Amino acid sequence: MSSMSLNGKVAVVTGGTSGIGLALSLGLADAGADVIATARRSQQVDEAAAAIEARGRRTLRQVSDVCDRVSLQSLLQAAVQAFGKVDILINCAGKIKRTPTLTQPEAEWEDILNTNLTGTLRACQVFGAHMLANRSGRIVNIASLNSFVALKEVAAYAASKAAVMSLTRSLAVEWSRDGVTVNAIAPGVFRTDLNATLLDSTPRGQELLMRTPMGRFGRTEELVGAAVYLASDAASFVTGQTLVVDGGFLASGVNQ
Repeated sequence: MSSMSLNGKVAVVTGGTSGIGLALSLGLADAGADVIATARRSQQVDEAAAAIEARGRRTLRQVSDVCDRVSLQSLLQAAVQAFGKVDILINCAGKIKRTPTLTQPEAEWEDILNTNLTGTLRACQVFGAHMLANRSGRIVNIASLNSFVALKEVAAYAASKAAVMSLTRSLAVEWSRDGVTVNAIAPGVFRTDLNATLLDSTPRGQELLMRTPMGRFGRTEELVGAAVYLASDAASFVTGQTLVVDGGFLASGVNQ
């Protein structure tokens, strides 16, 4: 069996029913894993589950909210009851809102950090405990270009994603001796249903395109290889890393 194969593995993807999360859920299924794509909305969970089953893989229809620890514990319990284990956790749940930092309400700041950072921590704690008990597991968090550089008026998001990258390193240091690797993927600019209008018809979108040396935005399926690699036996000695998939954005100085 190829070291990149996920046959026999069970994966949970938080925020796994839309955008990047859905692409990764389907990509892990294509690589051989049984995949539980979970989020807050039951209709989206059902649709993602149907797409996973259409690929010949097993799944569960289980809603969860990374801001609700009990829901994550229920998700783990259901997964273990159905499949006996969870081998892979991909943390995709997140939110962003553009607001001038000077006037950003504290409640908005705290809401974004609660989802993006503390939500990632909650999922890592809940599923990490199970993986550590089994002395085996792969956790992949979703960082961002904002983990490295600032984009105007998204300070809360940037702070949360810089912290996700730091949390990834901390957990890697603590957990790797017990068989659990923790890594992150930092996507560049990828077109999804939520951002298509911004990317295609605003000056901000044009600047993001100009800053990307490949001259185009990413396709969500182009993140699958990174996720499959980090979730697979091929990455058995890789931990604490953030793999950037950005079309050259972070390498960019002057592009013309």
